[in-house]
Amino acid sequence: MDWKKIPSLHALRAFETVTRNKSFTAAARELNVTEAAVRQHVRGLEEWFGVSLVERKGKGVSLTKTGERLAASTSDCFQTLVQGVNSLVAAEENRPVTVALTPAFAEIWLMPRLDSFWQEHPDIEINLQPSLQLAEIRGEQFDLAIRYGLGEWPGTKTARLASAEYVVVAKPGLVDAAVSRDLRNLKSYPWLFEASRQEHRDWAERHGIDFDARTNRHYPTNSLVIAAARAGHGVSLQSRALVQTDLKLGILEELYAEDSAPLAYYLVTRSGLSPKAKEFVNWLKKAASQT
Repeated sequence: MDWKKIPSLHALRAFETVTRNKSFTAAARELNVTEAAVRQHVRGLEEWFGVSLVERKGKGVSLTKTGERLAASTSDCFQTLVQGVNSLVAAEENRPVTVALTPAFAEIWLMPRLDSFWQEHPDIEINLQPSLQLAEIRGEQFDLAIRYGLGEWPGTKTARLASAEYVVVAKPGLVDAAVSRDLRNLKSYPWLFEASRQEHRDWAERHGIDFDARTNRHYPTNSLVIAAARAGHGVSLQSRALVQTDLKLGILEELYAEDSAPLAYYLVTRSGLSPKAKEFVNWLKKAASQT
């Protein structure tokens, strides 16, 4: 569109308000400007078109035939604009907050806590999108993400949410209490790994544990790994945030701990969050601080 071929939108808005209110004074009050400013806008339109658009009629104004034609056009155009804006606002208000995160964090950390969010905000729908793939949140597909890593993702805002301190865990009684909690003494036990978890493969290699040993068991998701650990199938490497509740309840016991800082679970957001997304972000931070 060539904006040079149409007059100022501010002037057109002033003119539309005058014609709708039939008064310069009422138009100025609605637009929260001075009456002189409204009159100046209308005069500018008349100069642009080279014709008169309004005429004083008692305490109000009347339109010339040209003014009536322009008034009909501006009324239709601004009404269409208002309807379009209202439609987008309504769609945004009804859209759920979409969150990208790992399946394990969604199932083990977030889901047990999510009910408390809905108790505070029953009108906000949360759409969880678990995936092992790194989600791109700079578009419109996701509002925010919870990622595991160093917190360095260009073009995003990050906030540390939960520790990713590594712990080796097992069902209580699986490892004899007399066995020293030393990794060298745990190598003879079956290890449970998520098959595609590269960071766990790297950790095992650093500590002299054969990730692919025949005695080890591999599962497609970390949720299944934790379920297998709970069932006593072997020992497992986990981020403390994912097994903290199990350790507290005695479902799993800690055999070995290693601080993996600055690795952590980070809250990743983009600019322009909706009010509903901001509410969820604030709740997430509060829930993490209480953990």
